[in-house]
This record gives sequence, structure tokens and C-alpha cells, in this order.
Amino acid sequence: MKWSDFSKLIKLRLTFLVVFSASISFLIGSRANGHIDWVNWVKLIVGGFLVTSAANAFNEIIEKDLDKLMKRTMDRPIPSGKMTTGQALVLGLGMGMAGTYLLGSLNLLTGLLSVFSILLYAFAYTPLKRKSPIAVFVGAIPGALPPLIGYVAAQPNGRIDEIALILFAIQFVWQFPHFWAIAWVLDDDYKLAGFRLLPTGNRNLGSAVITFIFTLILLPVSLLPYFYHHGGYWLAGVSLICSLIFLYQAFGLLRTRQIESARKLMFGSFMYLPIVQLMFLFDFIGKVK
Repeated sequence: MKWSDFSKLIKLRLTFLVVFSASISFLIGSRANGHIDWVNWVKLIVGGFLVTSAANAFNEIIEKDLDKLMKRTMDRPIPSGKMTTGQALVLGLGMGMAGTYLLGSLNLLTGLLSVFSILLYAFAYTPLKRKSPIAVFVGAIPGALPPLIGYVAAQPNGRIDEIALILFAIQFVWQFPHFWAIAWVLDDDYKLAGFRLLPTGNRNLGSAVITFIFTLILLPVSLLPYFYHHGGYWLAGVSLICSLIFLYQAFGLLRTRQIESARKLMFGSFMYLPIVQLMFLFDFIGKVK
């Protein structure tokens, strides 16, 4: 098996973003405790990578016949015949068990949340994609769990507090304009497999309006760390600027309803989340000190 095939099976870029989000939240949670355990940070990164990779592998196993129908996925290892379903299943189970063990060794809640994330993503969100746009709402839950898992992993007793919920809320709301922008760009390809992921099921005014509304909701949500005194003016300022830029891009989609506008919103979403999360970390570290 080639590395390129394995990287496609686990959706390497997506997995990297998930692990990045969790690792930043772990550092925020560690600073809240006043101590960073770097060994546990490595466990989180490795365990998070394995668990996310497992969820993506299960997703591709379930959708192997549908992936053959879409241009962007037909070269994945299972539909292209470079890997058997059995091989992918063994890899997925192995990574899932190893990752859950590592995360569970940090505390019980972290392990349980990781299992919940795999099950919800692979066995609820994945089959719902062909049935209803509600799949995006279901998928937003496991999609927003990484920062929550990262923060909880830093707590010896595995507690969920106000900061953990804020981190979850920002990533949860962010996912809607992020995913709908992707769905707008790829709608033709998605429909070849019967996926219904845009809010109204089509590239139209209704989908653009709903995407804009959720991007607007993200603005106050991104300021929650400031409102609840977990961040200062720097965090508030950067979050506000990023949210206004993101909102402007969503307005561009609302105004033109063109694929190019959706693509700009999609790339804007890739920039938005890491900038806001890193700013939260840097501002929080300075505040704690």
C-alpha cells in the first residue's frame, strides 16, 4: 500500500485540521490549569490523529460505491481498487482502538467523547447525506467535538466548563458556512452520488440566505471569549475583523450566487478558524500570566 493511498483513506488534510484544533484547545485547557503536560499533549495529537483517521476510513468504506460516481472521490483507494474494503476495515478498527486507548488514558470522558465522535460521524452523518440537508446539522456535532475533546483532555478530572463550551460553540457555528460553501462549489459532483447538502438542496437564493444568516450568527459567537472574560481586546479585535471579512464573503455569495463567490467563502473559512483559535490561545496565555 502506498502512502498516497493511505493519506486519501484517512483524508490527511482534514485530519490535520482536526488535530490542530484539538491541540490548540488542549493548550488553552492546560493554561487554565496553570500547567502544560507535554507528554499528554503528544498523546492527544497521536490519539486524535488515529481516531479521526478511523472515522474517515469508516466513512469511505460506507460510501465506497458512491465515491465511484464522483470525480473528486473516484481515485480514493477503495473505489479505485488500490485497497480492499477488508484492508480498510482492519486499518480503521486498528486506528480507532489505538486512538481511543490513548485518549482514554488521559481521562475517561476524553475516551468516551472520541468514541461518540466516530459513531456519530460514520454511522449517523454519513448515511444521512443522501437523505436530507439535516445531515449538515448532525455532522456539525462531531465536527465541533475536537476542540471540546482537546480541552477536556487537559483536565485531570475530565471536566467540561465554560471555556470548553465556548470553544465547541465557535467551531460548531463556523461549520455551517464552511460546509455549505464547499457544498455549493461541489454541488454538481455531490448530486451524482445523490447527496443533498445545501440548505434547500440547490444553489439558489434560499441556500445563500441561510448561509449568510449562519455566518452572521458566528460574529457574536466568536466574541464569547471576550464577553465571558476569557479573552481581552486583542482577541475581540481579531475575531471581529475575521468575522466581518467572513461575513463580507458570505454577502458576496448572497449577492452573486456564483460558484466563484462560494469558493472565496470556502477559502475564507479555511483561514478563519485557525486564526481565531490561535488568537484565543495567545490572548489566553497572556491573560493567565
